[in-house]
Amino acid sequence: MTTVSSSVFVHERGLCESDEVGAGTRVWAFAHVLPGARVGEDCNICDGAFVETGAVLGDRVTVKNGTLVFGGVTCEDEVFLGPNVLFTNDFRPRAHIRKGPDQLISTVVRHNATLGAGTVVVCGTEIGAFAFAGAGAVVTKDVEPHAFVVGNPAVRKGWVCECAARLDEDLHCAECGLDFRTAGTGNGLTRA
Repeated sequence: MTTVSSSVFVHERGLCESDEVGAGTRVWAFAHVLPGARVGEDCNICDGAFVETGAVLGDRVTVKNGTLVFGGVTCEDEVFLGPNVLFTNDFRPRAHIRKGPDQLISTVVRHNATLGAGTVVVCGTEIGAFAFAGAGAVVTKDVEPHAFVVGNPAVRKGWVCECAARLDEDLHCAECGLDFRTAGTGNGLTRA
């Protein structure tokens, strides 16, 4: 059994088998972090979450209850994964075909992105920085930075600020006052 640093909290009913877990991270009851998963500092891995070998979580990532993060998935810093988010990592799974880590299809969730409750992310996609997938979205293609996507398949319905508020049609945030501009086709938004 792997010994986890004393600066990592593991609930007595949680299981953290990785030795690559950053200081201040919390692993709650019935959550399971497998050996070979890399977890950054100050992450919160809630009840019933699963982080598989080969998954990478940056610093200050929130993994809510029942979320499944499989090998080949990378979540950069300050990503929020709502309850029951599900990632896939194989386009053509078959029980009788065993695939190694190099045969899995990677997915990247860029810094500060939010995936709402029940979001499904099909492998091979990139979710841009500060993007926001609404509850129940099925992400089947790349999501631009700051895009707000919903539905099955997920489509862009607008844009969101760094504070997660919807932007108006002038790309202004009434909540925090930030202004944005388009960054070019497929590149989402940047600050104005």
